[in-house]
Amino acid sequence: MSKILFVEDDQFIAEIYKKKFESSGFEVLNVASGRAVLKEVLEQKFDLILLDLVIPELSGTEVLRALRTDPAYPEDLKVVIFSNLSSSEDREECLKLGADGFISKTEFSPSEVVAEVNRFLNQFSEQKKNFSRQEQDPAEHPKLGKRILFIEDEAVFVEMFGKRLRDEGYEVVTKPEGVSGLHEALNGNYDMIITDVMMPGMDGREIVKRLKEVEAKKAVPIFVMSASLEDETIRMLSESGLVNKSFLKTQITPSELTYAVNDFFKGQQ
Repeated sequence: MSKILFVEDDQFIAEIYKKKFESSGFEVLNVASGRAVLKEVLEQKFDLILLDLVIPELSGTEVLRALRTDPAYPEDLKVVIFSNLSSSEDREECLKLGADGFISKTEFSPSEVVAEVNRFLNQFSEQKKNFSRQEQDPAEHPKLGKRILFIEDEAVFVEMFGKRLRDEGYEVVTKPEGVSGLHEALNGNYDMIITDVMMPGMDGREIVKRLKEVEAKKAVPIFVMSASLEDETIRMLSESGLVNKSFLKTQITPSELTYAVNDFFKGQQ
């Protein structure tokens, strides 16, 4: 049974989520203030903290900063932000402070939040297993020497996904829009290209099309990402066979993308 520290000062909302999590098999402790979070973390072990940003006494960002900088708190503690404040600036700040993930309150129903938390916990478990396997058998690392071009205009995704890929051992070059991304792809030497579909200057579909017209670049694997399930472009690209994999940005975590990249390169060995 996974144990969650649920940080929410609105008791009506807290009760709704507490019951939802408990009915799904979680053990849940709800606290309503930043100082209470720090107190409970010192006294109990949690598998995950679901942390609101707007809470009394200490804000969520202040709590997160304390958890990540004070050696009194567990180094491996997992913190997922759960907040109405979900702009790219909010997400980027939290990730820089050490958050392990972000769930927007406005985008998910209680049942979907439970599913997201389960997904995060599964992801964290896989990270731990992979780290253990890599320590035992360095020969399994397919990423050594691999160069990835990541074309993405949203800074928060560049930070999230780029950092995770680099942490895994890949060399990652980023470009913030389509024209410079295509130029880099055509002139650089890359083992994979990951590109967003919707970007200023030139969209991902045009980038893919132009690359596949160049004989020397036809074999370079391409992953594409989209912010919308309704994006007709990503469906067409997936069905065309021009791209190797496609992902929905809002439903894939940095670690899941990294595992997909690892699996692809392992399959090429």
